[in-house]
Amino acid sequence: MTDDPDPEVLATLVANHRRFLDFLERRTGSRAEAEDLLQAAFVRTLERGGSLRSKESAVAWFYRVLRNALTDRHRAERARGRRAKLEPLEGDLPAEVEDPDLRAEACRCVLDLLPTLKPEYARLLQRVDLEGEAVRDVAQALGITPNNAGVRLHRARKALWRQVMRSCRTCATHGCADCSCGGPRTGIPAEV
Repeated sequence: MTDDPDPEVLATLVANHRRFLDFLERRTGSRAEAEDLLQAAFVRTLERGGSLRSKESAVAWFYRVLRNALTDRHRAERARGRRAKLEPLEGDLPAEVEDPDLRAEACRCVLDLLPTLKPEYARLLQRVDLEGEAVRDVAQALGITPNNAGVRLHRARKALWRQVMRSCRTCATHGCADCSCGGPRTGIPAEV
C-alpha cells in the first residue's frame, strides 16, 4: 500500500499544469495527445503515492516522467509504423508447401545419423522433429518436465548438427537439399 502524496507536492504539480501541457504539446503537435499523456503521467504520480516528498524536486522529477512518456509514445509509433509497412507484405508470402521428395532426401542423412547420437537424444528428435509430437507430450511420456525436454531437444539438435557437418560437410552448409555426399561415412563416433 502506498502513502498518499504530499499535498504540497500535488499543489506544486497542479500549479505547473499549463507548463507541462505546453511542453508536451510542442513535442507531440497535438493538444489532445498532450492532454492524454499529461493525464496518464498524473495518474502514474498518484499511484506512486508518497515516494516524492520534496516540492522543490517535484517539477524536475515530473518533467522526467513526461520525457519518459514521450519516449514510450515515440517507440510505440515506430513499432506501429513498422507493423503497417509489413502487413501488406504478409499476403505476398507463399504458404509453406511441404515437398515430400525434398523432405525424404533431406532426412535420409539425418535418419542414418540418429543412431550415432545418445539414445535419449535420438528418441527425442525422432518423436518431436520427425514424427511431429508436441514437446510437452513427449516430456510427459518420458517422465520429465517440458522445460527439461526443451533443453534436451536443443542439445540433441546441436549434437545432430555436429554429426551432419562431420558427415556431409559441403552439402550440409547448403541445407542438404542436394545431398551429394553419398550418405554418412562409416566410423563417425557417437556423440558423448
